[in-house]
Amino acid sequence: MIAKTFFGFEEILAKELQMLGAQNVEQGIRMVSFVGDKGFMYKANLALRTALKILKPIYYFRAFNEESLYKGISGINWSNYINSNMTFVIDTTVHSDHFNHSEFVSQKCKDAIVDQFRNKTGQRPSVDKAHPDLRINIHIDKDQCSVALDTSGNSLHQRGYRTATNIAPINEVLGAGMLLLSGWDGQGDFLDPMCGSGTLLAEAAMIACNIPANINRKEFAFEKWNDWDNDLFDMIVDSLLKKVREFHYTIKGYDKAPSAVMKAKDNIKNANLDEYITISEKNFFDTEKESKGPLHMVFNPPYGERLDIEMERFYKSIGDTLKQNYPGTNAWFITANLEALKFVGLKPSRKIKLFNGSLEARLVKYEMYEGSKRTKFQIKLEE
Repeated sequence: MIAKTFFGFEEILAKELQMLGAQNVEQGIRMVSFVGDKGFMYKANLALRTALKILKPIYYFRAFNEESLYKGISGINWSNYINSNMTFVIDTTVHSDHFNHSEFVSQKCKDAIVDQFRNKTGQRPSVDKAHPDLRINIHIDKDQCSVALDTSGNSLHQRGYRTATNIAPINEVLGAGMLLLSGWDGQGDFLDPMCGSGTLLAEAAMIACNIPANINRKEFAFEKWNDWDNDLFDMIVDSLLKKVREFHYTIKGYDKAPSAVMKAKDNIKNANLDEYITISEKNFFDTEKESKGPLHMVFNPPYGERLDIEMERFYKSIGDTLKQNYPGTNAWFITANLEALKFVGLKPSRKIKLFNGSLEARLVKYEMYEGSKRTKFQIKLEE
């Protein structure tokens, strides 16, 4: 099978798969391939935090023109996967000199499937783009064509808990990946000081408690398949829920907008995570660290097209607030405004290149020591 992901998450996705028990895990670009049985396919969809889709390849062939493409798709016995009363849709990605348009490829493949049914039964399955029974994935790279079944359906970032969103909410898979890259493991206090609609808070709580990422999701594509096994699925859900663990620290979110606070609280309630998370209406720049021990902070500050002076002041305020009010904190945030990082006035100890949608971004880490860094080293030397 193939798990698709965002650029920069391949390594953490491979690690997630290994920890779940996948075999032959291999990293690619924006994807990780692995081997598993039907039960593992269910488990991967339920539990993986950094996967966008799980594809199950069923056929490979070479296609260098319209005819060879049609013939290749016709070589698959489609009645193994759907019948003439069912609906399907084709998603196509093309990187090839032989084919220019993914729409054309999808159309040609659809013709091959429909013709096969018409010739055998006189009836044909129809296309349904909104809610198909079978989602087929075609990928053409040069003259190599791979055909896969989409086991997930809608992208796995659609966890099912977020009904209310603000402007530019962070994608749930991006949020989970940022948290895992930051080293968040639930062994301490957590703060998102600009929490928006609460995505990072929900993902942080699910990581801390080992709650399966997609436990709140309404459906997966494989539930409509001919070989759908409800009992096996229920067994997998039960086994994953038995591994949920206690959490003994705090997860807090701040936002200065009352509407954001309200939406975040709704989403956290939808995810059944309100016992772990508290959300308050606060401006981060007026706050200070409340907890005694180390604090893990991850956030997504706004980086829209604002006036230069405002951007400069905003990012300077982030640096000043961290420096003056948050000792003993590992602070991580993502920004696509690479220019703005200069104004933070602190040196990041790590910079990781990621993409937020189509925007190139950096996930940066600032280590705020208790007292100054120098005194910390002096104490060590004196000891």
